Parts: sequence; C-alpha cells; structure tokens
Amino acid sequence: MNYKRQFIDALHSRNRVRLTFNSKEDGRALTRECAPLDFAPGTRSSNKDDRFQFWDYDSDQGAHVLSLLPEQVVNLEVLATSFAPSEFVKWKPNWKVPRNWGRYS
Repeated sequence: MNYKRQFIDALHSRNRVRLTFNSKEDGRALTRECAPLDFAPGTRSSNKDDRFQFWDYDSDQGAHVLSLLPEQVVNLEVLATSFAPSEFVKWKPNWKVPRNWGRYS
C-alpha cells in the first residue's frame, strides 16, 4: 500500500501516526507512535532514495529520527493526537515537503 498521502496529510494537520515497519536492526516488525517529519532523500545512507522520516516518540535510544524506505512501512494509521513541532525541531529546518509550521517550516 502507498502510505505517502496519509503521511503528508498527517504532516500538514500535525497529527501523530501509529507506524508499523520492518526494522532492519531488529529483524522484525515494530510499531511506534511517531510524528511525520519529511519525505526526502536519505542523508546518512548510501541509498539516496526518498524515504519517510519520522520523530519516534517510543525510541529507546538517544536518536529519535526514524528514516524508512517506503517498502519498510507495513502500516500507517493517522491518530487523533496532535503534535507541536517545537517538541523536537531543534535544528534549522530544510524540509523537502513544504508546510506551514511557522518558524519550524
């Protein structure tokens, strides 16, 4: 299934999502509550294909940005819970997907 439209809609409405994805690290599917950040090329990988980028609220490690290729996404459910970009955007934004997030745009 193509989850890009749901992802973009959640990004614009600032709704959290429940994401299930195939984790390469864990070798199994994981489910996390996340905020959609961007759909853009990977910056830390040799594969520069566009990928979903999320803020992972459930991360058990220091790095909370989750970057996934579309084929890794198993399910994406938009939640009624909203998020505020100020919760996690602590860098100078350079988003590929335009948005109206005020100073976090």
